[in-house]
Amino acid sequence: MHSDNIQTSKSIQQETGRTFHLATRLLPERIRHPTYVMYAFFRVADEVVDQPDGPPPTVQHEQLEVIREAALGNIDPAETDHEAVMAAFQDLAERHDISEETINVFIDAMEMDIAQARYETFEDLREYMRGSAVAVGHMMTEVMDPPQKAEALPHATALAEAFQLSNFLRDVREDIHDYGRVYLPQETLDRHGVTEEQLADAEVDDAFRAVMQEELARTDELYREGVAGIRYLPEDCQFGVLLAAVLYADHHRLIRDRGYDVLTETPDLTRRRRLWLLARTWWHWRRNGDPEATFYTVSAVSERGPGETPTDAHSHGQPTWRG
Repeated sequence: MHSDNIQTSKSIQQETGRTFHLATRLLPERIRHPTYVMYAFFRVADEVVDQPDGPPPTVQHEQLEVIREAALGNIDPAETDHEAVMAAFQDLAERHDISEETINVFIDAMEMDIAQARYETFEDLREYMRGSAVAVGHMMTEVMDPPQKAEALPHATALAEAFQLSNFLRDVREDIHDYGRVYLPQETLDRHGVTEEQLADAEVDDAFRAVMQEELARTDELYREGVAGIRYLPEDCQFGVLLAAVLYADHHRLIRDRGYDVLTETPDLTRRRRLWLLARTWWHWRRNGDPEATFYTVSAVSERGPGETPTDAHSHGQPTWRG
C-alpha cells in the first residue's frame, strides 16, 4: 500500500474514531495499517448518509454507488471524491481477498440508512447490522487471518454487533435530533410505553430506563459471546481487540452512572479514562494472558448475566435469545 494513502486513512481514524484509534495502535503493523484503511473506507461511506443537512436521497444513492464501484475495483479511485482512501482500499481488498459479497452487504446497509430510520424488532435491526457492523467484523477477521477462522467468525459477528449496539445506546439523542433515526427496537419501546416524542423531548423516566436496561443486557450478552472468541485470533492481535471491547463496553458504565440518561447529553469517554483503561487492561493481561478473565476484571460487563448460574457463565455456546 502506498504510504501516503495509509497516512490519509490513519488521519481520518484519528479525527473521527478516538476510541477505536487507541485500540488500533496496539495491533501489529501488518494489521494496523489495513485497519486504518478499512476504517477510513467505512467512514467515507458512512458520512454520505450521516449528514444532518445532507444532499437528497437520490444524490446519496449515486454517491454510494460510486463508492461501491470503486471498492469493487470496477472504476479508478481518481473518479471518486476520496481517491487516496479508495485506492488504499482497492489494494487491501485484493491483498486480503475481501469478497465482493462482503463489500456489497456493507454498502447495502448504508443504502438502508437513506430509506429506513426505524426498526420494528431486534431481528430487523440485526439485518441492518449484518452489513453495517458484521461485514466490518468479517473484513477484520479476513485481514487477521486466524488459524481457526471458522471458529473465530461467529464470535467476531457478536463482537461487531456489540460495538455497534453500544454506539446506538450512547447516541440515542444525537440519532433522533440530528438524523431523525431511532435504533432502539420499536417493540422494546412499545413494551415499556415509551414514545418517540418522549425521546425527542428528553424525558427520562422509569419506562425509558427499563428500555435502556433491556437493550444494555442484550448488548452485554453479545460482548460475552464476542470476547469468548478472542482466543482464536493471532496472539499479537488479541490485546488490541480486547482493549477495543473494554473501551466500547465502558460506555455502559457511563450510561448506568447517569441513571440511563442518554437523552439530555451524549456520554463520552474522556482521554484520561481511555488511558486508565488501557493501563489497567494491559496490567491484567500481562498477569494472566487470558482475554476473557481480563475483560471481566476490567470492563463494565459482568461475567454472568441476570439469572445466570456460574456454570452458565462459563458456557461458550450461543446466547439463548438468539433462537
